[in-house]
Amino acid sequence: MLTRIPFKLTIILGVLLLVSCEKDLPTYLEFQTYSYSGIDENGGTWKPILIDQPENVEIDIAANSSDASYQTELADLKENMSKMTAADEEAIQYWGNNPVIRWNEIALELIAKYNLIPGPNDDGSYTLPSPGEPDGPPAFPFAHPPYASRALAYLSVAQFDALITAWHYKYTYNRKSPYQQDASIPYAYEPTTIPSYPSEGAVLARVSRKILTAMFPLEADHLLELEAAHLKSLSQTGGYVNSDLTAGLSIGDQIAEAALRRAATDGMKKAQTSKAVSDSIKLAAFNRFGWQWDNLELPARPVGLTPLFGQVKMWNVERVEDTRPVAPPAIGSELYLKDVKILKDHARNMTEEKRRIANFWQDGLGTYTPPGHWNRFANEFIVKYKMNPLRSARTLAYLNMAIMDAGISCWDAKYYYHYPRPIQTIAGFKTIAGTPNFPSYTSGHSVFSAAGAEVLAYIFPEEASLVKGWAEEAAISRVYGGIHWTFDAEVGTTQGIEVAKYTLYRAAADGAER
Repeated sequence: MLTRIPFKLTIILGVLLLVSCEKDLPTYLEFQTYSYSGIDENGGTWKPILIDQPENVEIDIAANSSDASYQTELADLKENMSKMTAADEEAIQYWGNNPVIRWNEIALELIAKYNLIPGPNDDGSYTLPSPGEPDGPPAFPFAHPPYASRALAYLSVAQFDALITAWHYKYTYNRKSPYQQDASIPYAYEPTTIPSYPSEGAVLARVSRKILTAMFPLEADHLLELEAAHLKSLSQTGGYVNSDLTAGLSIGDQIAEAALRRAATDGMKKAQTSKAVSDSIKLAAFNRFGWQWDNLELPARPVGLTPLFGQVKMWNVERVEDTRPVAPPAIGSELYLKDVKILKDHARNMTEEKRRIANFWQDGLGTYTPPGHWNRFANEFIVKYKMNPLRSARTLAYLNMAIMDAGISCWDAKYYYHYPRPIQTIAGFKTIAGTPNFPSYTSGHSVFSAAGAEVLAYIFPEEASLVKGWAEEAAISRVYGGIHWTFDAEVGTTQGIEVAKYTLYRAAADGAER
């Protein structure tokens, strides 16, 4: 059971200078290819998440560099590179020597594209997106924050396991890259001693394409085109021959299959309930506490957003109830009335700075949502600290597992307590940022952000004060916007921190140093 701790509503001015001014939509993260700060030769011994041991993933045995077949591959590579165009060279620079970032950006773009709430039908009724009929209308998915957190978690975890497997085989066979085998072959990026077989880029292209296709089925053709473009660029860098790519694709196929098996049974299909189930959840909360959240939209949606997301399988927490916070203040209690006064004071004294903070962290419809916001931060840190692809995937895997687990815990609390939002109980009260279609307690922004900040502070200790300041600002932004009570933000921040600890326990024991 989580307990409340005092919440420091500290606003750290200027802390957002590190990140791009444009954060509502994913933007191309421009960076020069760099020399990795380390290559993690022992990465193949790290503990994966979806599979037991990387050696259980089967690939073909690598050809020896002296074999005639390999020499033929080198000749084919040279011919392929001799036909490169200016567009090919641009593609090589776009994908770069850390394509973990590029595939994460592609995921953020898709989240923003599909983060559009289905509108009402002409008769005032609503039709929910269906994975069985992704064309709709409305189109599937609605990439709301819980959906985004899940998509990013499966993508990142699959990338991590696939790259652990790739590293295992790289250092089993130790095949040098073509440009190291033949001095006449140039290399597009900074030289490295990481073996070429299997290709980490091919691993990422295949596993990313398959996971994202499952999450965004209407983008299947587009994702196939992206995979083909990525593989073509890899074949022209001078770093890989065809058998390197083939082995990488085999790993990607097998890890994607493991990830999608888990996704098929994690409970997400039942997260969006029928009206009857939704009403029963609401009645149970009223009988338990004497209050209930009501949707104030016109026309009102019959069901809140994903009432059973709190029952989806967590990555690193066995029982969601173990992370459920204490009950919020009773309506009309002294603590409740104190919060009413705080919100009214903010509304009467709305400054440009408060409005800026509320708007910056809004992450509403048409954006990559709060989970995406923290992925953007992670990508910039990955570049700053020159992580190799394996360590980058590890960073994003732990970040997104923590964020998804935190979201599940938050949604469990939201629908268990079913607490009204300020506009429902404060007469005449208005928000400056709209009102989400789910209960108030606890704040999703606060929970997602606190969990994300804890992981980034663990992996990038030099940035701990910065990211924790961002999490506090994200939390108070929802209070400034009139969307949440201060105790939603306070307890939500505590909740995110506590849930993230489960992921950090796992990270500390995976065999990799921080």
